[in-house]
Amino acid sequence: MSTTYPIETEVPTVPAGSSAAFAFVTELAQEVSSGRVELPSFPEVAVRVRKVLADEHVSNEQLARVVSSDAGLAARVFTLANSAALNRSGRAISELKTAINRIGHNNVRTAAVSFAILQLRRANELQHIAKELESLWQEATLVAALAHAIASRTDMNVDESMLAGLLHNVGKLYILARTHRHPGLAGDAELLAQVMRDWHANVGKAIVENWGFPEHIAEAVGEHESVERSVLQPDVTDVLSVAVMMSAFIDQEADLELNMQGVSAFWRLGLDNDKCVHIMRDGAEEISALRAALGD
Repeated sequence: MSTTYPIETEVPTVPAGSSAAFAFVTELAQEVSSGRVELPSFPEVAVRVRKVLADEHVSNEQLARVVSSDAGLAARVFTLANSAALNRSGRAISELKTAINRIGHNNVRTAAVSFAILQLRRANELQHIAKELESLWQEATLVAALAHAIASRTDMNVDESMLAGLLHNVGKLYILARTHRHPGLAGDAELLAQVMRDWHANVGKAIVENWGFPEHIAEAVGEHESVERSVLQPDVTDVLSVAVMMSAFIDQEADLELNMQGVSAFWRLGLDNDKCVHIMRDGAEEISALRAALGD
């Protein structure tokens, strides 16, 4: 996309003498501030879906024509529409327009993101980081499925929450995909991890904005690690913050209870440790089904 979204950036502290890290974050700062943030190997059909959904009045028939132009994306839409979590009736859907009507436009966006990242993971130029990309994708599907489960039990928007979850670590994908330009950084796991921590949310927000997703989705990606956010009403950012934290403590309920203290997103959503544990256990099958539908 040609539209740019300037973002105020701040170069993070890097260890003394780390010229590779300094060069890398300087490049990141320039790309983020100018809006030049696009993942490699992003399929054209995902771009077309993005563009057609920019029109809030687009019909399901128009959207179906775009989706049907790529069999892989159409299959992803059908998989979501027929998943146990999104198809409560259990009646299989075999017509694309019906599938789009069933899951809604936000979940078509989710299907397009899932399909696009699958293509990225298969790109020849990124096979040297295939293992790392796979790990990030597993993290994304878990957080997306948890966000859906949390939202459905707290009267929040389930579709937007799942989309935010799938996108929450897209900044890490971007950073990893750029490391081949800086071999000194790629060979230093500790330094790369620091750059990831300092930059991924800011980069992720820039990417989501550049892709034309709603502002509150971009805000959730950019601010979900801000545990002391001061807002009056619960929002998608809160759902994402909780989902990310819960994903780190699956089957570690005692540690979750300790770490959730002081994280305002939990109390805004009305969640305590018992309710979180219930979501993780009661929603286990739903979470597993959604991860599979997203391409786990």
